[in-house]
Amino acid sequence: MGSRSDIIEVLTADHRRIQSLFDRIRSSRPDSDERKALVEQVGVTLVRHSVAEKKYLHPTVRRFVADGDTWTEHELAEHREFEELLDSLQAQDSHSEEFGRLLLAVVTRMTQHIVEEEQLLFPRLQAMCPADVLQELGEKVRGAEASAPIRPRPGAPESAPLTKAASGAGGPWGRLRVLVTRRGRQ
Repeated sequence: MGSRSDIIEVLTADHRRIQSLFDRIRSSRPDSDERKALVEQVGVTLVRHSVAEKKYLHPTVRRFVADGDTWTEHELAEHREFEELLDSLQAQDSHSEEFGRLLLAVVTRMTQHIVEEEQLLFPRLQAMCPADVLQELGEKVRGAEASAPIRPRPGAPESAPLTKAASGAGGPWGRLRVLVTRRGRQ
């Protein structure tokens, strides 16, 4: 992915990173600390990805894609579900049966979400949105992911302006927590 990637390329690269983490989770021992650390890393990646989508993808879909409001509402409902699942998953002991059940739900739902976006939504957006707008949004998504919070926030705002305000306030504190606790790191 080049330095001038558009929003679709940036989000697709995120999807590949998420799928790679899922592959590493599947190959790790079910009751290992490694699996728990990988799950935390997935959580960080998914939360940052979700914030970037709420800030930039969803408003763009509403504006340029036919039936954009319906697409966005569907996406927001999925994001709420992911955040609730991640919040529950991270609260579980990695040795518990519930941890395994929740992990499977996260992997299954996120994989379905990725397929929907890449095969149905992104082609529509690419066909309808000007290339220069997509390019500009790619840069903005990179910046949003770098400053986004790192923990699931199921009750967080869903509108783009409120997401921008909330992520700006929570992001630095979350990153400080990661530095101190090494949470989500290998």
